[in-house]
Amino acid sequence: MKQGRKQSINIRIVSTAFIILALAIFKPFGLEVWQWQAYVHLLALFVLGLFSCFLTEVILKYIVRMPRSYDRGVSYIISRNLRFQCINTPLVSLLICVYRHFAMSDLIEGNKLSVTNFLETLVIIAFLSFTVGLYWRFKFRSRYLAAELEETRLLNEQLKKLQTSEQDIQPTQEDDTNPASQITLEGNTNEHVNLEISDLLYIEAVGNYVKVVLLHEGEVHTNMLRATMKQMEDQLQAYAIIVRCHRAFMVNLNQVEHISSNSRAMQLVMRHSHDAIPVSRSNYIKLKELLG
Repeated sequence: MKQGRKQSINIRIVSTAFIILALAIFKPFGLEVWQWQAYVHLLALFVLGLFSCFLTEVILKYIVRMPRSYDRGVSYIISRNLRFQCINTPLVSLLICVYRHFAMSDLIEGNKLSVTNFLETLVIIAFLSFTVGLYWRFKFRSRYLAAELEETRLLNEQLKKLQTSEQDIQPTQEDDTNPASQITLEGNTNEHVNLEISDLLYIEAVGNYVKVVLLHEGEVHTNMLRATMKQMEDQLQAYAIIVRCHRAFMVNLNQVEHISSNSRAMQLVMRHSHDAIPVSRSNYIKLKELLG
């Protein structure tokens, strides 16, 4: 963890240094008229850049509630870095505008604080930040992919262990403390679906209906009920193996063939139907905790 934090700090320092180097080459904000004092201003801008990174980290951790974490998966890291850029870019642009106003407006009247100067600075910093972001994305692409593959492998192992443990406790389900193996799913009309919990594949929200996908005599069947996902969730809450993985999907983890993922999304590939069920980011951590 300490090594990951040290690496993150090094990335922020290198990124800020790259932006300052670009400013030194192209000399915006009238830097060319300051001669040797321009280097003093560039050093001050470097310090402001680092301060902005520190302030953005505080905002992400305590306000946005996204602490720096390297054990929540690749998707979390990418999402956090994107939010970091969205917060840090306008913040550092504002700090630079304030610095231009108080420290660089003596020789350049155009450095006075204004909306135009802020937008000008924002465009320059956004372009440089985007370029830096692309550099790091390409640099760590293979590392992200490797971490993602390893994470998916571990999740699949945990899934197999969970499925094995569920099979091991099947003989004890006659105990009153265990939920019944059969259930009747009811909707808002007189229609209902009787099924064995072990035969349920997944449930999908489709408009005002839910689609119940299950096995019947070895074949995949679909039943439609006029109901909400909340109603299905309430009726199935006693079955820990049935989980909500997306706002529109509930799945039977015992019927998941394997987990696949990429930097954009995770999917649960179901047995028998081979349908790929998406896992939303909001439900990913809960699913990971359950499998763990």
